[in-house]
Amino acid sequence: MGLGAVAVAAPLIAPYDPTTIDVYNVLSPPDRAHLFGTDELGRDVLSRMIWGSRVSLKVGFMAVGIAISIGTFLGALAGFYGGKADALIMRFVDIMLAFPTFFLILAVISIMEPRISTIMIVIGVTGWMDVARLVRAEFLTLKEREFVAAAAVLGGSDLRLIFRHIIPNALSPVFVAATFGIAGAILTESGLSFLGLGVQPPEPSWGNILTSGKDNIIVAWWLSLFPGIAILMTVLSYNLVGEGLRDSLDPRLWSAER
Repeated sequence: MGLGAVAVAAPLIAPYDPTTIDVYNVLSPPDRAHLFGTDELGRDVLSRMIWGSRVSLKVGFMAVGIAISIGTFLGALAGFYGGKADALIMRFVDIMLAFPTFFLILAVISIMEPRISTIMIVIGVTGWMDVARLVRAEFLTLKEREFVAAAAVLGGSDLRLIFRHIIPNALSPVFVAATFGIAGAILTESGLSFLGLGVQPPEPSWGNILTSGKDNIIVAWWLSLFPGIAILMTVLSYNLVGEGLRDSLDPRLWSAER
C-alpha cells in the first residue's frame, strides 16, 4: 500500500522533475537539496526513484494479470475436460517450463522494441505455467464435488459450471501465486532495465538507476545503494504478503495448527 501511494502521488511528492538535467550538480552526494544525491547527468535520484516506482508496479500488476488470465484459462480447460485436452495443455506447460524463463525473456526482448508494454506482455506470456498447474489441480478436485454435480444435473452448461461454480472456489492459490508473481515481475523488470533491455532512459526505472550506479560505483555509491534497497524491500514485502496469504488461505495449515 505504501509503495502504491508513492506511485500514485509521484507528481506531487517528487521534489524535482526526474528527467531534468543539471550540469552543475553532476554526481552530487546526498545532501539537503538532493536527499539521495544526483546521477551522472545531475538528475535527482530520489525523484527518479519515486517515478520509477510507477514503472515497477505497472509492470508487476499488468504482467501478473496477463499471466493469471492465461494460466487460469488453460488450467481450467485442462482440469475440467481432462483426457486429450489435459494431456495436450500439460505437455505444452512442460515444454514452456523446460526453457529458462529469464533467458527466454531476454531472447524475445532483444528482437523487439524495449518498451514498458513489451516488457509487461513478455513477462506475462512467459509466467503463466505455475498458475495453470495450480488451477488444474483445483479443478480436478472441485469438479467432483456435490455442488458441481448438482449444478450439472440442473442443466448448467460447461461455461456456467466453470465460471460460476468452480473458478470462484479455485482462486485461493491463484491469489497467493499472484502476490509472488508481482515480486518476480518487479525483479525481472529491474534486471532487464539494468541490462539495458528494459525501460529506456530518460524514463526512470530502478533498474536503469542501478546501471548508472554500476558505471560510477567508485565515486557514486548512492546510485547503487538506494535503488538496491528499494528493490530488496519491495520484493521482500510482496513475498512476505504471499506467505501470509498462503498460511491464511490453506485449510491444511489450519488443521496442522489445531
